[in-house]
Amino acid sequence: MNALEKPIIAWFAENKRKLPWRNTTPWGVMVSEFMLQQTPVVRVQPKWEEWMLRWPTPALLAKATPAEIITAWGRLGYPRRALRLFESAKVITRDFKGVVPRDEISLRTLPGVGDYTAAAIAAFAFQERSVVLDVNIRRLFSRSIDGNEFPTSSPSKVERQLREKLLPQEGAHLWAAATMELGALICTAKNPKCESCPIKAQCLWRKSSFPKSTKVRKSQSWHGTDRQCRGTIVQALRESPSLTKKELTALWHEDSQIEKALASLIVDGLIVKEASLYLLPHL
Repeated sequence: MNALEKPIIAWFAENKRKLPWRNTTPWGVMVSEFMLQQTPVVRVQPKWEEWMLRWPTPALLAKATPAEIITAWGRLGYPRRALRLFESAKVITRDFKGVVPRDEISLRTLPGVGDYTAAAIAAFAFQERSVVLDVNIRRLFSRSIDGNEFPTSSPSKVERQLREKLLPQEGAHLWAAATMELGALICTAKNPKCESCPIKAQCLWRKSSFPKSTKVRKSQSWHGTDRQCRGTIVQALRESPSLTKKELTALWHEDSQIEKALASLIVDGLIVKEASLYLLPHL
């Protein structure tokens, strides 16, 4: 047992949130992992509950239309995730008899499933022994073990090897959930609650007087961005069966940005153009 395991697991037993995807099917876990990418829990939970009532299995989602799925995704952001989940549902239904695969190799063959998502589904849906490295876990380990305020932009091979050594022989899935929760609730990116941390006495970053990262962290702006423009178009088409270019252009202050957004949304399969009208894809 590594020195961090006992206090973190004990803390988790007392402080873990009651999240619905912690007591669900493997498909429910998979849906949650797609939705939680770059989106906070408070926004995901009600939408996840809606989806699981409507599409409780991959086979049911596979029968939906892209328009239904994009509309149901609502304002979670990054709607390409919804289409990738839809594509994964079709593959699971066709190639895996409607059952979410449990091994990471098979999971990584699904659209939209990379290393992190495959590891998370294997751990949280099937209690497999996988190395789960989300941003919260990586930040927790970067601070407590490496003494750095923030981790690198993406995990390296060396980092994966080092974190794999921390995995307990039994209950690795619990370790993944506990470290993720500690990073999300206590070892936060801004204003970490260090006095409430169960491993504060072992934290190298704390022992080093909290040195600031030398990296410049990019702020994720939203107002006026291409993302906001794209989101405005998609939301308008959720609310109307179809719109003309003139109607869509009236929703935004910059005509050239609308042009760019319409073109990229068509390429991404999030909208289609039929004659002079733009609409959500129905096929």
